Amino acid sequence: MAAGGLGTCCWSTLSYTSHFQVRTSSLVVKAPRGKLVTGRPFRRSFVIKAEVKYVNGEEAKQLVAVEGYSVVDVRDTSQFDRAHIKSCYHIPLFIENKDNDIGTIIKRTLHNNFSGLFYGLPFTKPNPEFVQTVKSQLPPDSKVLIVCQEGLRSAAAADKLDRAGFENIACITSGLQSVKPGTFESVGSTELQDAGKAGLVTVQGDISRVLGAILVCAFLFITFFPDLAEKILGLFPV
Repeated sequence: MAAGGLGTCCWSTLSYTSHFQVRTSSLVVKAPRGKLVTGRPFRRSFVIKAEVKYVNGEEAKQLVAVEGYSVVDVRDTSQFDRAHIKSCYHIPLFIENKDNDIGTIIKRTLHNNFSGLFYGLPFTKPNPEFVQTVKSQLPPDSKVLIVCQEGLRSAAAADKLDRAGFENIACITSGLQSVKPGTFESVGSTELQDAGKAGLVTVQGDISRVLGAILVCAFLFITFFPDLAEKILGLFPV
């Protein structure tokens, strides 16, 4: 079949595509609702997958309010508790890793002393029941808006649900951190865009200001009272 014939076959079957993937030696088109359309044998075959919508905060609000999208929050419990969209489903893509084998204990200790301390991030592992949990609460033909804090976990979750047969998926580009206050009705102690802030990073500005004030005072003291400063510094020999 000529190249024009191949193009006609694909585009008459679906109105949108996101990517093509070489698989076998026959043409296989993945159509909506999981139907397969198989053509005559060719040298290559292509899988056409449903396209995930990437939207901004205002567009996401319209998807929920007008088009009836259900919100699935895939963040960890700590971020979800700080702030989340009202009436959403909380199904974390990663769950806290409480395993007690020696390797996990070492990794968890290192994590807690660095990322956990500075950014307030829990030590997690992939949620093995993520897809099954979503399916138990939402049928595959549901319209689903997946949200996370930065946009990375929602993209990964969207890929999993796409593979599981969900057809109408949307994500917020750059996550909830990019959503303006008041866009969604939220629940929690902070704004949605600030729910990812925890640990020492939340007070680093205050620490910097205190240290800066101390250094300025020390500089002024040495400048205006050099003799006294020399005596004080003499009490602490290097």
